[in-house]
Amino acid sequence: MDAKTILGRYVRKLREQKELTQEQLASKTGITYQYLSGLENGRENFSIDILDSLGKALGLPLPQLVAAAYAPAATASGAAVDKALFRPKVPLPPGMKVSHLEGAMNATQSIVARINANLLASGAKPLPEYIQENNFSVLVSNVLCDALHDHSPYKHNSHQAYPDLINPSVKERGKAAGLEIKSTVQIGKGGESHNGHSGWHLIACFMTEPQTGNIRFIHLMFSVLNGHNHPEPDWTYVGSKVNKTTGSRRTETYNTTLIGTTKLRDGSVFLDPSVVAFKRWRQQRRGPVPFYSIFAAS
Repeated sequence: MDAKTILGRYVRKLREQKELTQEQLASKTGITYQYLSGLENGRENFSIDILDSLGKALGLPLPQLVAAAYAPAATASGAAVDKALFRPKVPLPPGMKVSHLEGAMNATQSIVARINANLLASGAKPLPEYIQENNFSVLVSNVLCDALHDHSPYKHNSHQAYPDLINPSVKERGKAAGLEIKSTVQIGKGGESHNGHSGWHLIACFMTEPQTGNIRFIHLMFSVLNGHNHPEPDWTYVGSKVNKTTGSRRTETYNTTLIGTTKLRDGSVFLDPSVVAFKRWRQQRRGPVPFYSIFAAS
């Protein structure tokens, strides 16, 4: 199969995933829908500029678009998140939309799937078998953070400090709106931080497939948390602990209080109830149950 056919089919697949017509994508890209039809069917040649424009319109930078098109067929796009599991009434950070989250989640799952496909094709083990669970969660956090940079108005913090991402177009108390990101495989887990600062936090819970090592997001929580210096903090200081087995000392950290954890759980924007048994979770608040909470309909 020649390059223009491979790329054309993948562009069509991305367009259909985003539920765009040829006319809509062509308009976003500045080409005619007849030319786009020819590209998707392998009849027309791509220029670099057109391919770059298509990638931007589809939310996938040019290098990632080409790499994904040539990835093994079984993992070219990774597992797509189920749109029906999003809860659109949940408050999100300023400028963030569900569509941004969907694109970033799909990109993260796809990147991990492509890494694993290459490992398995070479006779190696899937990636999670080489990395400790907590370190793998950090890797997923970093990939998700980068994917949000590509798919949302939130961009990497140039100072490499708290928070992980900022939205330069939105100001809160004189500063760019920020977002701190953590990933975990521990269902229902609250927040964990080395600083316990105030601001928007995202906790992304995922599952790992044992055979392939691929990931699937099952729960995303957003909330504005009060920092540890706030009169009503949502963080509690855990301190530094020594592992009795290894003798190593963990980094000093903060965990969310039950109130802070409940705030995050109230802000569940994506939830797979077939996996997440949230009705069993304890709750504690400073006020009434928000109308958008997963507990409001319980």
